[in-house]
Amino acid sequence: MSLNRRTLLGAALALPALPAFAQSAEIGSAARPLKIGATAGPHSQVLEFVEKIAARDGLVLKIVPFTDYITPNAALAAKDLDANCYQHQPFLDQAVKDRNLPLVAVGKTMIFPMGVYSRRLKTLADLPNGARVAVPNDPTNGGRALALLAANGAFKLTPGADFRATVADIVENPKRLRIIELEAAQIPRTLDELDAAAINTNFAIPAGLNPVRDAIAIEGGDSPYANLIAVHRDNREAPWVKRLLAAYQNDEVKKFVADTFQGSVIPAF
Repeated sequence: MSLNRRTLLGAALALPALPAFAQSAEIGSAARPLKIGATAGPHSQVLEFVEKIAARDGLVLKIVPFTDYITPNAALAAKDLDANCYQHQPFLDQAVKDRNLPLVAVGKTMIFPMGVYSRRLKTLADLPNGARVAVPNDPTNGGRALALLAANGAFKLTPGADFRATVADIVENPKRLRIIELEAAQIPRTLDELDAAAINTNFAIPAGLNPVRDAIAIEGGDSPYANLIAVHRDNREAPWVKRLLAAYQNDEVKKFVADTFQGSVIPAF
């Protein structure tokens, strides 16, 4: 029996509608894991623990590791990621301002105190004249490093200088220290060639440096540089955001961090 056009159209209309997830799976489901970017090292290590807790609530995470500070925000802005977890508020604010990125913070995670390290010296007071000291070359962590060095007597900065300080804000440098600005991820690899270096904890730990044991100067637990979870501003009210924060900001994560990092990483929630 032949089918005419009207019969075919009627048959097509009679087909059951495809379920919504066949066209667009829910974020955080097994079919569409929540993609969260983090720098390799402690950030990813904590997220691996959070991943297990999130799974108990049915929230499926996919951790995407990065080795730099710029790419995770670019990927989040392009919606190649659903969230990222690696930066503090001053860094995010600067990135949003400089690149007009549509990103917002939705919750705090950990404080990774910045430390100053040296293979040659026991204290910053031992820095020789003309010593080479490395700091991160990104705007906020560079100023943060300069503030840490100044707070420990390496030199003096313009009164009131904060994380936005640059080498131009060094007003007294009696030892004529040479400040070397390098990409944050590269600094641990060059430590042997320097007299000292300010290193972010998430890069120090993978390099075998223990901030509590090895740093010759370190930020205190009252550091204002709490890290955070950031999302695209379109997703700030998405249901999965609250579920992600609930998985991260709990006592099990606090205990894991305390047992694993022994004080070198401090919960900020």
